[in-house]
Amino acid sequence: MSGATFSGASRYVLDAELAQIVNVSMALEMPLLLKGEPGTGKTMLAHAITESLGMPLLVLNVKSSMKLVEALYQYDTLTRLNDSRFGDSKRDVSDIEAYIKMGKIGQSFTAERRTVLLIDEIDKADTDFQDDMLDVLDQMEFDIIEIDKTIRAKHRPVIIITSNAKKDLSDPFLGRCNFHHIAFPDPKMMRKIIDVHFPGLNGALIDGAIEAFYKLRQLEGIEKRPATRELINWLRALQSDPDFNPKRLKEELPFLGVLFKKSQDFEQASRLAQRRGRY
Repeated sequence: MSGATFSGASRYVLDAELAQIVNVSMALEMPLLLKGEPGTGKTMLAHAITESLGMPLLVLNVKSSMKLVEALYQYDTLTRLNDSRFGDSKRDVSDIEAYIKMGKIGQSFTAERRTVLLIDEIDKADTDFQDDMLDVLDQMEFDIIEIDKTIRAKHRPVIIITSNAKKDLSDPFLGRCNFHHIAFPDPKMMRKIIDVHFPGLNGALIDGAIEAFYKLRQLEGIEKRPATRELINWLRALQSDPDFNPKRLKEELPFLGVLFKKSQDFEQASRLAQRRGRY
């Protein structure tokens, strides 16, 4: 196992506790399960690890209808059938292995280098998928039944699993992972994140935008509260208007459609903006 340690990346602001659990998970060779609301940087952590440690990244985007075998490998029966019918392929149709394509987990097992495997939004999958997947990741091998072949991992990947906590995960699943909850950044941490993304940006604009952003997040009845990525995009929008004065954020809130993507949320935020303009 590599002795490399993770200490952050160029555009990822890392707190000490998160760095510690990442490195402990790599040392123990256990998957790291990350929970937190959307926009807290769960997915970006995997990208930061790949940048910091120089490893390739493979991303398995979990879907509600996904079967585990799709993440392991796919047997392309349709292409084989067409090849047998038309006979214009260079492949030998009697060689089934030529029609086996590795899924994301299979790719991480067969890679010549150690990879980071991001399993994104595991809570979308059913319990059987979750538990069976961890069986494979524990054993670091799986069988391809069509060719009676066992695929064993050449290198154990660094495994990051994310959940938006929309559905409870099984106790066996939780017991086989290390866990970290990424809380939404407080204003002080958010300022550090913004400074990384916008070095040299007008300080008054950053302060005014962050203050307004947290007030908007606290509005009652908001279904989808704006996350860090929305704040970053909002700052880009404000910055793009050469005539915009940061002092105006005390009175108006332009480009609310960058922050709010649902009609009800947008209308509620717009009402707040109108009230601010009257004072």
